Amino acid sequence: MGDEPPRTGNLKTSIAPMLSVRNGARAVEFYKAAFGAGELSRIDSESGAVVARLSVASAEFWVADESPEHLNFSPESLGGGTVRMVMIVNDPDAAFARAVSAGAAVVHPVDNQYGWRLGRIADPFGHHWEIGKPLADGA
Repeated sequence: MGDEPPRTGNLKTSIAPMLSVRNGARAVEFYKAAFGAGELSRIDSESGAVVARLSVASAEFWVADESPEHLNFSPESLGGGTVRMVMIVNDPDAAFARAVSAGAAVVHPVDNQYGWRLGRIADPFGHHWEIGKPLADGA
């Protein structure tokens, strides 16, 4: 079928963001503390730069030190980001509180809006995360 996404062998097609940051090693530790992320793989260069593949439950994302020579810039270098991460969890209030206690800044506290229980934080590296879940009653 022409409308199906391409597959490579037995791999399921997926999209996982790669977050460019300053100080990748510190970012990996933040995401572990803030979101309970697991480290699936990691490459540390001699210069101290890091590329790591992380997961929160079954959701994967990557973290890498910015590399202007490869046109990868962190939100800190750009003066803001171009993408917001949306993390859907069973308990947005608890996940939000954990991220804030790990050092995230509150952009918008968790409340009910647009049919979601949702809040927004900014991580210490300039990436914004919306943490929430759809409300069963669509409130």
